[in-house]
Amino acid sequence: MSSKLKETTGVDRPVPSPAAAPAAPAPAGPGAAGPAATGPAVPAPGALAAKVRTLAPSMTRSMQRVAEAVAGDPAGSAALTVTGLAERTGTSEATVVRTARLLGYPGYRDLRLALAALAAEQAAGRAPAVTADIAVDDPLPAVVAKLAQEEAQCLADTAAALDTAQLEAAVAALAGARRIDVYGIGASHLVGQDLVQKLLRIGLIAHAPADPHLAVTNAVQLRAGDVAVAITHSGRTTDVIEPLRVAFEHGATTLAITGRPEGEIAQYADHVLTTSSARESELRPAAMSSRTSQLLVVDCLFIGVAQRTYETAAPALSASYEALAHRHAPRSQR
Repeated sequence: MSSKLKETTGVDRPVPSPAAAPAAPAPAGPGAAGPAATGPAVPAPGALAAKVRTLAPSMTRSMQRVAEAVAGDPAGSAALTVTGLAERTGTSEATVVRTARLLGYPGYRDLRLALAALAAEQAAGRAPAVTADIAVDDPLPAVVAKLAQEEAQCLADTAAALDTAQLEAAVAALAGARRIDVYGIGASHLVGQDLVQKLLRIGLIAHAPADPHLAVTNAVQLRAGDVAVAITHSGRTTDVIEPLRVAFEHGATTLAITGRPEGEIAQYADHVLTTSSARESELRPAAMSSRTSQLLVVDCLFIGVAQRTYETAAPALSASYEALAHRHAPRSQR
């Protein structure tokens, strides 16, 4: 932990940092692999498509051109050297290598192999192409079909990119928590409420304050043994970052559910779970489409916690069901 934060909070633990920016690469020649990467394993081909869709909005414009090129034409890109892809995208070899590393690959050679595998999956029909944007004049049947495809792709992308080690750690923290606070604004707050009501039904103490000031004053009360969960697609929502920071500084275990793992929110998160979203369009902003993947992560957390606490969770679920059963019975049976 930085000395400044330690002096302020008295909490002696390492400060989690945002997803690290890739180190400046050595001059890259054709097919350069670069230094070995540390951290998560190289993404599978299916996860490559998910990471491109998730990380592209937060990349520099030159890196976006590289990401869009490899996502739009994996077969063609796989056939290019690092120099060739740089020329096709109007960028530099260093930008191509940095993009490969940001996507989780040690170097461009590894990215080319993944692109070739992804192209093979697409040719075999196992990796669906990105659907077209919804247009203002689309008939409703087309809207339904496009939305269904986008929602399915969001879920597949999130599942492919989800770090199960981080998920396991988050589940363990929630299962043993004395108290759980969940922070979110707008649609993310609705997702937070969904998590809270699920946790309450298995006997855990959880809150999702709607007022951002109340979220901060609640966070002040958290200590070691408590858990704070922040939900923000952008990773930079001030009203979500602030209570998570306060909870972190007071010793609580902190968890971020975000579509931007390199965002500011990650500075105060012990565990980061990355979500995906459909392509942003005029009629469907990314923050709106992210709700689907956030709910998937919430359900994964809940099921994991319920499994770990089954001896107490099962009776609590049964009791909550019985308490409401009469409200769902036919009137004649009431």
